[in-house]
Amino acid sequence: MLNTVYIDALKKREETLSILKGEKFDQIIEEAKHNWIDYMPQKQDCEIAGIDSSYNSTKFQGLELWVVTAVAIKSDSTVISEFHNHGLGTPSPELETQASKMEIDACTASVDKADVVILDGSLYSQFLTRQSSLSSMITAAIKKRNNVVFISKTSSARKQFEKLGSLAGDIFYYNHATKKAGFSKIFVDKELGPGKVISSTYARLSESTPLIKIELFGSDHDETEVKSLLDKLCKNSVSGYPYALKLAHNKCKITYTDLARLVSLYGLGNEIGSREVLG
Repeated sequence: MLNTVYIDALKKREETLSILKGEKFDQIIEEAKHNWIDYMPQKQDCEIAGIDSSYNSTKFQGLELWVVTAVAIKSDSTVISEFHNHGLGTPSPELETQASKMEIDACTASVDKADVVILDGSLYSQFLTRQSSLSSMITAAIKKRNNVVFISKTSSARKQFEKLGSLAGDIFYYNHATKKAGFSKIFVDKELGPGKVISSTYARLSESTPLIKIELFGSDHDETEVKSLLDKLCKNSVSGYPYALKLAHNKCKITYTDLARLVSLYGLGNEIGSREVLG
């Protein structure tokens, strides 16, 4: 079976790799270079709070043992707020929604206790997915001090180069266009309608480090504001990524080892199906 896959892959090799070369690819790379603004951030003192959430579950015999956590933590490891919930049975609301609600609660608790509050992920997901019912809560938290930003390490958004026939996400082309520190011109997306305008930029805090995508609420943002934000982010970043977000991820992450401990705590280790998480 695999041999036929390999043979077919060889036949389609040039077609498949066309995403990485050719006239269209070169055109998009030139556009990405044109959009890129070289800028070496200058470290600026700033208190940053990182926010992240996590959820996990294990199922056995129609039951589900589930856990949800979220935390807001500063770069110096000071915990601003933390939330958790767990149960046995069908989680309601769904785990993803519970996690988003906890992130918003953590954000609300942090906006007055940090200069910049960073949520791991995308503002688009707050407006477009199952979390859309929480939109008014997150916009209220953002508007309180206008110090909330969303940062993600990966993105599949194809907003900027779609008109040029892009096949990959915008971040792919910026990664190929330059390795220098800086950021892309601010892209304002008004397609979601009034009250849900998102401004975004791809940024690199130092040369040859991974790109991050930064999303800001609203359209009233300029390059001076982005430069100031990068100055603040680079003060407490590791390998081009805000340290507060790394701390938040590590502190809230729910592993299968954690689930196994809960299974044992509840005395469910002998139930059929529970051995999978224990094993």
